[in-house]
Amino acid sequence: MANARFDKYYRYEDLTSLLKSYAAEYPDFITLESIGTSHEGRDIWVASLTNRKTGEANTKPALWLDGNIHSIEVTASSACLYHIETMLARYGKDEAATHCLDTRCFYICPRINPDGAEWALADQPKWVRSSTRAYPHSDEHTDGIIAEDIDGDGRVLFMRIKDPNGHWKPHPKEPRLLIRRDHDDFGGEYYRIYREGPVLNYDGAILTSNQPAQGLDLNRNYPANWGPEGEQFGAGPAPFSEPETRAVGDFFLSHPNIVTAIAGHTFSGVLLRPGSNVPDAKLPVPDLRAYKLAGERGTKLTGYPAISIFHDFRYHPEEDIKGTFDWAYEHLGIFLWVIEYWAPHRAAGVEPKNYTDWLFDHDADDSLKVFQYFDKVSPNEAHVDWYSFEHPELGTVELGGWDVLKSFTNPPLHLLEKELEPFPDWFVSLALMSPLLQLHSAQAEKIGEGRYLVRMVAENTGYLPTSGSEMAKKAKVAREVVAEIELPKGATLLRGKRWEEVGHLTGRNAMIALPVFIGTGFDPSDGASDRVKYEWLVEAPAGTSVTVRARQDRSGSVEAIVVCE
Repeated sequence: MANARFDKYYRYEDLTSLLKSYAAEYPDFITLESIGTSHEGRDIWVASLTNRKTGEANTKPALWLDGNIHSIEVTASSACLYHIETMLARYGKDEAATHCLDTRCFYICPRINPDGAEWALADQPKWVRSSTRAYPHSDEHTDGIIAEDIDGDGRVLFMRIKDPNGHWKPHPKEPRLLIRRDHDDFGGEYYRIYREGPVLNYDGAILTSNQPAQGLDLNRNYPANWGPEGEQFGAGPAPFSEPETRAVGDFFLSHPNIVTAIAGHTFSGVLLRPGSNVPDAKLPVPDLRAYKLAGERGTKLTGYPAISIFHDFRYHPEEDIKGTFDWAYEHLGIFLWVIEYWAPHRAAGVEPKNYTDWLFDHDADDSLKVFQYFDKVSPNEAHVDWYSFEHPELGTVELGGWDVLKSFTNPPLHLLEKELEPFPDWFVSLALMSPLLQLHSAQAEKIGEGRYLVRMVAENTGYLPTSGSEMAKKAKVAREVVAEIELPKGATLLRGKRWEEVGHLTGRNAMIALPVFIGTGFDPSDGASDRVKYEWLVEAPAGTSVTVRARQDRSGSVEAIVVCE
């Protein structure tokens, strides 16, 4: 039986085996496909999760869920597996989960970047930001430290070396913890800190922590506001130049039923929404309302604050964020959320006023609180006591400090499942916001000998309009609802079209809190309707059956067979 464990992070082969087991054991709910291969030739797997007995995945509104575009952010891939496990376990027992799988679909890609994750989780790990392809040049770096496990203990820690001009000092209340040296410190014990790893071409004087030869950031390789390397580090030579992002892009373009996308990252414990480069005032009002509603629900369910990237999560207020997954919203009109799983500072009782600023500048007492928290819940694992090591190039150094993989970037393994538990409820809530076409009525009325007026009324029963977002309308990427009829031999269509686009239908997001403005110019629905009626005049022998259908990419498809009698 396929059961994921949430006290470990899965290597590629085990992850692949687990996903294949899901598909074999739950064929009515899971289909598995490779949407492409990585730089090193590994499959990029996507599991389609829905009740296939009520319709195939591509006929239903869909939510995309991914993880691990960055190599060591493996909590996000675990969140994908946790969602699969939870939904399968809840089907038939939980009303919301059951309704969701009956009417919606989840496309789940646990690991966009299998190569980088495999390096990070190796028996002797090596860390890169994202892809393992050498970039921007194919040459290996000729000097500096390579961040990798040098003593074979399966961890990439830090190296410290005593230096009177060092930039770090022991915390006065906890000597195992190194903190930033103050501007007026002198005469004490100081250290230089480097990432653990071997050194290439050390000259005995200058020790540098160079960027690795693998300088790509796949999360900067999408088309949204893309800029070259001089404008955006790790962007790649062109948008979608890398096989991993190109596979994701092709999947999105060939699956227009995706209404919402969630990109999984770590860390900070926040739910991020667009825009990255525009303020809320420039977002379409209906979309901003939908984002705020979804964010409020997300905060209530997960405890993570829902914030704007532009207003609350930019590393520099004057620099645009280029080439990100915002492409999904800005170009395709797909609602986008980025989850930064895990908040080590919050777990330790520290709540930053600004999440990005805190990473670069915070009080030493904050560092001590975080250290004391980890020393309690994960002693000598999250932060490893310093120990002597004979470095092949540097001589005697000390290894230790933060095991970033199992402290800041991801929670300690025994805390992983608890961190993931709230998210399936929010994912279900987001999926159930999507538009959903349903049939209101269909009949054939005899109006003369051998002539019938065939009428169909379809309605949008979802919260969002059939376009999904207002941005999708603006970009003209969401097709209108199509009404169509299929006639057997012997039947003739006298009036009406075999298929025709009949406009978009509103959702409940157009409703106001009080009915006092209905029918006025202040009514946000602007007189639009969540229903559409379409009629055909058909000539056919009595007893003829005709099929009528309403379909729309993001809202699904409904049909009925009516008998002319």
